[in-house]
Amino acid sequence: MRKLGTLLKNKECNFGRSRIIYLLLTLTTMCFGLVSRKYINYLPSFIGKYAGDTLWATMVYLGLAFLFNRFNIRKITIFSLIFSYGIEISQLYQGEWINKIRNTLIGALILGRGFLFSDLICYTVGIFIGIIIDKLIFRIKFD
Repeated sequence: MRKLGTLLKNKECNFGRSRIIYLLLTLTTMCFGLVSRKYINYLPSFIGKYAGDTLWATMVYLGLAFLFNRFNIRKITIFSLIFSYGIEISQLYQGEWINKIRNTLIGALILGRGFLFSDLICYTVGIFIGIIIDKLIFRIKFD
């Protein structure tokens, strides 16, 4: 009871960046991303076109937060941007061996197929969404 009083006095609750919560958020985001690809024709065209890449980047952020839950948000953001942009820039290389990987379902989902500048924007937005989720879940303010 004393601890609750301290929390309310400080008006902040920090759940300690639990790996279980990050894992659940990552898996949920992954499911939303797969559903957005499967039902693309049922979504408004703008959302259908960009939701998958945006959710992919959100998943990358949450996945890295799961792996490195002791890192601060800035480090996770930088690693997420480097990873996401690196994957996209790697799509400029169209070697036969990597295209064979990209032509598989899992390869296409992880590596993509071809470079698009709009994907970089989606990744930035998706990582920003991950930051918002991170702050909302793990730094709840009571007022």
